[in-house]
Amino acid sequence: MGEQYSYGGQAVIEGVMMRGRRGMAIAVRTPKNDINLHEERLQSLSSRYPILKRPIIRGTVALIESLTLGMRSLNHSASVAAEGEGEELSTKELVLTVALAVALTVGLFIMFPAFIVRIIQERVASNILLNLLEGLVKITVFVGYIVAIGFFPDIRRVFEYHGAEHKAINCLESGQELTVDNAKGHTTIHARCGTNFLLIVFFTSVFLFSFFGRPPFLQRVLLHLALLPVVAGISYEIIKQAGKQCSSPIFRLIAYPGMQLQRLTTREPDEEQLEVAIKALEAVRAADAELGEPASLESRRKAAKTP
Repeated sequence: MGEQYSYGGQAVIEGVMMRGRRGMAIAVRTPKNDINLHEERLQSLSSRYPILKRPIIRGTVALIESLTLGMRSLNHSASVAAEGEGEELSTKELVLTVALAVALTVGLFIMFPAFIVRIIQERVASNILLNLLEGLVKITVFVGYIVAIGFFPDIRRVFEYHGAEHKAINCLESGQELTVDNAKGHTTIHARCGTNFLLIVFFTSVFLFSFFGRPPFLQRVLLHLALLPVVAGISYEIIKQAGKQCSSPIFRLIAYPGMQLQRLTTREPDEEQLEVAIKALEAVRAADAELGEPASLESRRKAAKTP
């Protein structure tokens, strides 16, 4: 058999999205306190174009697909959670929302740090130190942003569902039966988390951009944008290795800061939130089972013990 599939997902508004091999499921708690389940079949670009499965390239593809799927999932969950009080955004509105999000990201994490570097670079002799300072600015802005939005009650709810998503996946990967009681005993921290990925992106960019000297402000911004796919691809390979249960100590060490940062982006979920996360995860596992895919680590272990 091939390598065990690594399930992943995302917290959404009053729910969780989980992605399987061939599809995704969004489970959302409605105002009536039931669970709305939406399922979709998906076809990754890499399944249609095998060259996109190559290392580094696959990371960029995965990032683009995750961002697209994440926005769609948030849009759907907002509509379900409102239950008649809101409608899903149109394609035009979604594109505008994504554009604004990208502009905010570029402004906060690329242009602002580059502007700080422009101010201090005459006082710093070492290019390596200069890039380290730029990376420190990025991380400080990132952590400050997370802390700030964490004060909003709606965001805290999303962080709780984020914790539920991790607990459900940790429960599955431990080989335990996927139940609320079993999931409660697991941590809200996971090595393959997007928070961890972003922090690794920052560290990778510091290392990579150390080779480009100290270009002018505009050139520095454009260089960061041009190399972003490479940075994302390298970071994806690192987090993929760190997320393996048998990963080497070096990858666990690299993942450690991002895993600690998850203490800000996850909160302890209640039983109803765990139920939602499990509902989404069970849905994608069932869909994989129908396609003949290995549905869980537990089933693989049982199969291995069968004479």
